[in-house]
Amino acid sequence: QPVAVEVLDHLEQLALVDFRDAEGVERLRKAIQFADQLHEVNTDGVEPMDSVLEDRCLYLREDDVTEGNCANELLKNAREKVEEYFVAPPGNIPLPKLEERETFLQGS
Repeated sequence: QPVAVEVLDHLEQLALVDFRDAEGVERLRKAIQFADQLHEVNTDGVEPMDSVLEDRCLYLREDDVTEGNCANELLKNAREKVEEYFVAPPGNIPLPKLEERETFLQGS
């Protein structure tokens, strides 16, 4: 089944992944098809879980600091920094307009 242009745009903005070419769109279509199998599972009467560890306690360790005061050493690894912070690349990728997507989606 084809992937709607709006769905593709929404997923790209959420995942920051560019599905701009036909191979990317096909990979996404197969992932959606695989995940759709979950709809076949009968969950009538099954309560949602709050945690995968509902039946046992989560082990917590003491939060003892054993090392520290190494911020300057860690910042030497940064390609770019501002004051005492790592600078990360911008989160959003440039996305083509919806009309430009039609070409790739028609083949999926």
